[in-house]
Amino acid sequence: MAVDWLGYAFAALTATGGIVGYIKAGSFMSLVGGLVFGCLAALGSFQVSQNPKNILLSFGTYGTLAVLMGVRFLSSWKIMPAGLLTGASLFMLLRLGLGLLWPRKKHS
Repeated sequence: MAVDWLGYAFAALTATGGIVGYIKAGSFMSLVGGLVFGCLAALGSFQVSQNPKNILLSFGTYGTLAVLMGVRFLSSWKIMPAGLLTGASLFMLLRLGLGLLWPRKKHS
């Protein structure tokens, strides 16, 4: 089965962003949010790697982050970190949706 490398990269981006937010701004909520959503995204990527139709956790994680960070982006108009994470979350949602519509063909 195919490993969801983009999902794992998104999880690492999210967790790293939370750590950087804590280091630079002293924001404990950034640390907690980044680590929680990063772990959820990694678990969702593991599930998608095992069964490409098991997207519920990934879809919920990406969707929640897209909404939360989208609201932050619209209120601040700052690309970092809100705009970046909004865009990445929307990309991942689109990728999941397209993966359901056009699944990969298995090579025998």
